[in-house]
Amino acid sequence: MLSKFVIPETATIRDAMSAINDNFREVVLVQNGAGAIIGVITDGDIRRGLLAGLSMEASAASVMSRKFISVGQGAARAEVIDLMKALRIRQLPIITSAGSLLGIHFLEEIITPATVDNIAVIMAGGRGSRLRPITEKCPKPMVPVAGRPILEWIVLHLVGSGIRRIFLAINYLGHIVEEHFGDGTRFGCRIDYLREDKELGTGGALGLLRITPEEPILVLNGDQLTRIDVQRFIERHRESGAAATMAVGSYQHEVPFGVVHEAGGYVTHLEEKPSLTMLVNRGMYVLEPSVLSAVPPDTFFPITELFERLIQSGRSVAVYLSDEDWLDVARPADLRKAHGLS
Repeated sequence: MLSKFVIPETATIRDAMSAINDNFREVVLVQNGAGAIIGVITDGDIRRGLLAGLSMEASAASVMSRKFISVGQGAARAEVIDLMKALRIRQLPIITSAGSLLGIHFLEEIITPATVDNIAVIMAGGRGSRLRPITEKCPKPMVPVAGRPILEWIVLHLVGSGIRRIFLAINYLGHIVEEHFGDGTRFGCRIDYLREDKELGTGGALGLLRITPEEPILVLNGDQLTRIDVQRFIERHRESGAAATMAVGSYQHEVPFGVVHEAGGYVTHLEEKPSLTMLVNRGMYVLEPSVLSAVPPDTFFPITELFERLIQSGRSVAVYLSDEDWLDVARPADLRKAHGLS
C-alpha cells in the first residue's frame, strides 16, 4: 500500500521515523495539501538531522530532500535500472505530471522481477551462412560475444525478466546448443527443445510445441542482442487486445543523392540527400496461444506469413515500438560491432 510511504508536510521527524519503521523500506515521501509529492526522506536524512541537533518533534520537512529523482509511468525497466545504479539510489518514485505518486521502484525488486507464466520460444536453428567460416563448426546463436554465446545472453535476459520456461528451436548443429544449456537448471529456468528434422523457419518451429500455453507466448530470434523490456512488451500486447504484437524499431536511411520531385514532366522541387525514417521488424513477437492453430505442421513457414494470415483473416496485429539497444548479429560487420569494434 502506497499510504505506508507517504506522510503529510505537517508531519514531524518522529512521524517520518515511524513510517519508515512500518514500511521496512528506509524511505518515506512527503505530500503537500494538494496531493503532490514535494520531497523524499531516507533514514540517512533523519540520522543526519538528529546529529545536527534537531529534535524528534521538528518538522519532517526540515530533513527532506526537495530535489529528488523520479520517473514517469512510461519509464522502461532498463532506464530505471540505469538511473538507480548511476545515482546509487535504492528507491525511485513514479510521479505523474501533476506530482501525485503512482508507485515506487525498489532496486531489489526491479533487478529480480516477479516471475511470469509466459513461455518464450527462441529460434536457434539458423545456419548463419553469412558468418562463415565461424559458423562452419558453431551454430550462429552460439557464436561468443563478450565471453558468452549470443544465445546465452538472450536466455539470461529472459530469466532476468521473469521468464522461467524457455523452448529452444534447434536444427543446424543443435547438439552443441543442447550440450551447453542442458535442462536450463544452471541458468535459473527450465529449457525444452523443439528439434527440427528440417528447416521450418521462424514460424514453422512453433508447430512443434506440444503444450497449449494459457498465456501469451514470447517469440524471438536467437541471433540478436537486445535489452527490450520483456514484461512491458507483454503488458502492452495485453492492453492492445491484438492477436499478435510485433516489436518494431525506427530505422533511418540517408539517400546518397539529390532527390528530384516532379509532376507532369516538370520539376517541382529538389531535396538534397534526404533521410528516410521507417519502422523495421525487430524479430521479437508476442502471440496469443490461439494463433498457433494457423501454423501448418511440418512445413517451412516464416513468421511474417503468420502475420499476413492474421491480417487477412481480420485479426489485429499490434506494434510495440522498441528503441532499446538492439543488434542483429547476422554479418561479420555486426559481430565486430557486438565486440565493440568498428
